[in-house]
This record gives sequence, structure tokens and C-alpha cells, in this order.
Amino acid sequence: MKTTNVRLLWLAAFLPALSATLSAQEPKRTAPSPWERSVVTLEIARKQYDYYQPWSKPTKRLTKIGTVVGDRQILTTADELFDRTLVRLQKEGRGRWWIGEVSWIDYYANLAIVTTTNADFWRGLKPAALGGVRPAGSTLQVFRWREGNLEDRRAEFTQFTVREGQLAGVNQVTLEASSDIQGAGWGEPMTADSHLAGIVSAQNGRNCTVIPASFIRAIVEAHKQGSYHGLGYFHFFWEPALNPESLAWLKLTGEPRGVIVTDVPDRPDGGEQVVKPRDIILQIDGFNLDIQGDYNDPEFGHFMLENLATRHKWAGDDVKLQIWRDGKKMDVTYRLPKFDYSNSLVPAATYDHEPDYLIVGGLVFQPLTDSYLQSWGPEWKRRAPFRLQYYRNEPPTQERPALVILSQVLPDPYNIGYQSYNYLVVDKVNGHTVSRLPELREALKTPSNGFQVIEFVQSDSLRRIVLAAGDTERDATGRILRRYGVTEPFHFASEPTN
Repeated sequence: MKTTNVRLLWLAAFLPALSATLSAQEPKRTAPSPWERSVVTLEIARKQYDYYQPWSKPTKRLTKIGTVVGDRQILTTADELFDRTLVRLQKEGRGRWWIGEVSWIDYYANLAIVTTTNADFWRGLKPAALGGVRPAGSTLQVFRWREGNLEDRRAEFTQFTVREGQLAGVNQVTLEASSDIQGAGWGEPMTADSHLAGIVSAQNGRNCTVIPASFIRAIVEAHKQGSYHGLGYFHFFWEPALNPESLAWLKLTGEPRGVIVTDVPDRPDGGEQVVKPRDIILQIDGFNLDIQGDYNDPEFGHFMLENLATRHKWAGDDVKLQIWRDGKKMDVTYRLPKFDYSNSLVPAATYDHEPDYLIVGGLVFQPLTDSYLQSWGPEWKRRAPFRLQYYRNEPPTQERPALVILSQVLPDPYNIGYQSYNYLVVDKVNGHTVSRLPELREALKTPSNGFQVIEFVQSDSLRRIVLAAGDTERDATGRILRRYGVTEPFHFASEPTN
């Protein structure tokens, strides 16, 4: 009995101390982040076309992040907003969804503004301020909603550099940072000192690629003023002037400097060529170029000259070039052409329309595009057929502005013997040169002596297919469409334009 009383007295004295210790060890609840009022979730439903079977229309749903940056304006990347069928918005990481809509989108710059007309959604939200140029020395953070909570990860500034954009081959300023966040690259805001430093467009390992706030602000403001006409670029090729003998041969006097123009393709807009091969470009808009092609940017330091095509400049704007030609210095005005996916022989992208195709007698014809080549997966540049990849580096010509390929053959007794052929570039059909699907369809209306004669560009494979025309062809096409569940024998998004 005495022992029991001693134990009770000991517990009575110990429990308050234990309670105080546990209270001291309990983590303090942090105050809500102010970014909870600026970061929202976007759910995108879109068509994900199968370019191997272009008549099929599978769907895809994914989640992105957006940042409120203005009056009823949500900033995000344009990535995966193409071919969209529904956009929904959610704030505070949980609860109700609101129907949203894309009010402005630029695939080339990889930027989009999303909004909603429902006033209830905007209550409690606060626009974020776009920050300055240099986050060096600032505390960088990446935010996103995850399972109802605002995830906050630190990031370390690496550098500003010039890289090709995520969705277009236009060189532009890029912020690179390192973070242990995983699976980013979907429009997550990266902040510095309570301001928006940029939005994350891609991630590879720990390296995050960020569209910086300075680039975003310039485009958004130009768009509001009506002065933004798309991204421009330098439509010529150059090499560093590292070889003194080359500069001496070009009669450049003084210290080595500038870059040597090696090739000047025809302008996509048909404009005047003011730059010629073997020109030495000494200055662009007053910035001196060194022999590596860099200039001293007042905001970013040493930068590649390509950035001067998008440094507060847009398609159609004039750029002042100082060049060395024929042993003397001269000034020329270069008008920036507009970057367009169709500027190349193989279009770099085809957004917001269904894949084009034409089926005749089981032969499936498609335009050759990067979108088609990307059906080989994330490593498509390595895995896609080399003979198709080759054409990505070829410029379009007036005679050959685009390419049509035989992508596959749906087996049938009508086309027996040809069923294993694919990835062949079409040259002529019944004697008519073919560059686009509507041209192919017209050429098929004039068979050669009762046969469809399809000729291909020279390669290590088949050069010609000859099949019966008329009722035999039409019966075979109808039979094949029914067998493979194809509703229409062709789809053209638009007729060709000259």
C-alpha cells in the first residue's frame, strides 16, 4: 500500500513535466504562405492524337499550375494546352472547380493567359508581381499545390543563358536553377524576394528550365499595346571568328572581332537579303560582338548574339547591323522575319487541328511533320527513321514546300506485296509532283493507263508502287476502311495556300 502511494505521487509530479516537454517539442504551425492567394491549379482535358493511326482520337487529362498576375489573368505555359477540349480551375488546392478558358496563347513563346468569367473564383486571390532581372543572391522558391497543400521547395540560381524555347526553335533568354523538387515543368512559379522570377517550363534531374519574368513581362506588355507580332529571329548562319587567317582573308583590320556569316537561306517572308555569306557582323543594335558571337548585355552579362532577336524586339522589327564586307565597314538594317512552324520543310509542330491523312487502297499517306516523328517517343530524335529525320535540316523550296510520306500499308489482297513498306517520301503520283495531301488526291483522279503509279524519292527501298485504279481500287478502299474501323478515307485540316 505504501509503495502504491509513492508511485502515484511520482506520476502526479512527472505528468505535468512530460506534458510541458511534449508541448515544447510539438512543431509550431506556420502562418499561411501569401502565395496561397496567387497560385492556382489547372486541369486540362485535351485530344492526344495517335499519329500512327491518325483517324483515332484518344483523350488525355493532366494538371498544371498557374499564377495570378493581373486582373482576372492566370499565367501558365502553353505546353499541353493545344488541342484542348476543357479547362478547369481550382484555388486553395482543393474543393470546387470552375470552368476556365484560354484568353491568349503563344506556342512559340510557350506562354498562355487563362481566365474565367465566374466572379466567385477571383474572391480572395491576389495578383503576383513580376520581379526584376537578377535573382542572384535571392532566395528562390518553387510553389505548387499538391494533395491540398502548397508545396514549397527551395531552388538555387545557376545562370541566365540563351536556349531554344520549349515548343519552338527560337533562341531566347532562359533562367536555370537547381532544385530537389520532382516532376516540375508545368508552369510552377519560381519566386525571388516575394516576386515572381519566372515559371518553370521543364525539368531534367535537378535542373529546372525557367521562362524568366523579364521575358514574360516584355511579351505581355507588347501584347497589350498591340505591338507584339510574334517572335522574330536571325535567318542566317554564322560561325565564330576564331581563325585569324579567315579574318585576314576577309581583309578585317584591327583587333579580331565579330562573327562570320556562312549561309543565308531565302527569307520565309520573301524580304530583301541584306546579309551575305562571308560578311563579318561586328555590331548588332550597337552591341559589339566578340569572336565567339557574344555581346555584353547590360542585364545579363555576356550573352550569345541570338538573344538580340528577342531582346525587346519582335517579328517585323528592324535591327541595326554593322558589318564588314569587301574590306570596308557598312551599316545595314535587318528586318526580323517571323518564326513560324511552317517555315521549314518539315513543320516543327502542328497544333490545334487533327492529323491529316489520306487512305487509298490501304496505303496511308500523311504529311511529314515533327508531330509525326514525335510518335517515336521522348527520344524521337534518335529513334525515328534516319531518312525522315534528314529532311528536318532541309529548307523548303518553291518546287517542294512540304513533304508527303507513305506512312504504312494496311494489308489487303489489293495491295499484297507492298504491305511491308513504310516511311517513304512521295515524289510523284501519275506524273504529277506531290508536296501536300490535296495535291495527291487530285493526282489520283488521273490514273495512268488504268493504274495508279506512285513514285518515291530515291532511297535504299522501294521506288514505285503500281496498283489498279477504278472500281477495284474503290472497292478495296471501302473494304479496308470497314475492316480497320476507319470512318473517313481522308482528313485535311486546310487546303494549301500559296
